[in-house]
Amino acid sequence: MDLFEYQARDLFESYGVPVLRGIVVDTPQEARAAAEQLGGTVVVKAQVKTGGRGKAGGVKVVHNPEDAESAAAQILGMDIKGHKVRKVMIAAGAKIEREFYFSVLLDRANRSYLSLCSVEGGMEIEVLAVERPEALARVEVEPTVGIDDSKAREILRAAKFPDDLIDKAAAVLIRLYEVYKGEDATLVEVNPLVLTAEGEIVALDGKITLDDNAAFRHPGHEALEDTASEDPLEAKAKAADLNYVKLDGSVGIIGNGAGLVMSTLDVVAYAGERHGNVKPANFLDIGGGASAEVMAAGLDVILGDSQVKAVFVNVFGGITACDAVANGIVGALASLGDSANKPLVVRLDGNNVEEGRRILKAANHPLVTLADTMDEGADLAAKLAAAA
Repeated sequence: MDLFEYQARDLFESYGVPVLRGIVVDTPQEARAAAEQLGGTVVVKAQVKTGGRGKAGGVKVVHNPEDAESAAAQILGMDIKGHKVRKVMIAAGAKIEREFYFSVLLDRANRSYLSLCSVEGGMEIEVLAVERPEALARVEVEPTVGIDDSKAREILRAAKFPDDLIDKAAAVLIRLYEVYKGEDATLVEVNPLVLTAEGEIVALDGKITLDDNAAFRHPGHEALEDTASEDPLEAKAKAADLNYVKLDGSVGIIGNGAGLVMSTLDVVAYAGERHGNVKPANFLDIGGGASAEVMAAGLDVILGDSQVKAVFVNVFGGITACDAVANGIVGALASLGDSANKPLVVRLDGNNVEEGRRILKAANHPLVTLADTMDEGADLAAKLAAAA
């Protein structure tokens, strides 16, 4: 889960990372009041989970409350790379002497942590890494040790920080790593980390990505979720513990196992080229327990997508046998009633497949068509969607 900047700022503050004051608001009038409260020059910053806010006009420096209100009115409602701005943060201004970059992230390839640090902050780090890779220090961080004082100094020296700043900066890096470890993050990034005119090292802009697999250890993380921007179908699937991602096609996909579902997406996309370029409408993995309840929940989500014209259920029976899957489909259609109003193509294979097919044939549901192979099922589902 990616956090908004204001959420990262608040977490930084809770761990003792030096930050500037910031107030998040969602109306121009509240922006004016926040600017009055902070006083002096403030920065009005769009709160969206993407980069390039400044270039898009989503960050404005203003010098009085009236201009803060006007800037907020311009920024709220903006579309920045497909992200609608619903909140802005009014941040206290700072006199910046220098800008740096620091991050710690999960290095999956090396099964370790990696720190990136540079004395050239403020710009897009991807650009710096490509155009001037020598300006970006890469230092491995051993997970069992983390970033202590010794490692922090190693990182800063590798990044060619001035000697007179190493003591102050090292203390900040240690606290930033405490955020990374304490919140089970996969990324903590500060760009820029600044030296102010007063000689302080401050995290001016932060980005945090939390590991959803560790959510059970952090009940407070639930409050950080961006429910307002979440797709309603994805939210519905999440509430039912389904692995669902909405796409923009017209063939709904249900499978058991991520690998099988990914393969099904490819086969449907390929078959769709023969039927007016029909595409998959979603990724939906119901896992091993394809019971009537799970199948009903999956179908309910998919059939709730107005773009879906046909559904392809592609299941390989393993731990859950095909007869249990077939009973799940029959039960799901019965429980959904009139909500089930789009054709279903079902392909079953694997454990107890003959009994599973017998159950579906005996049910003789008007919406269900059996397919012998995945290719046949994908082609038929694409054809039905194109004809709808």
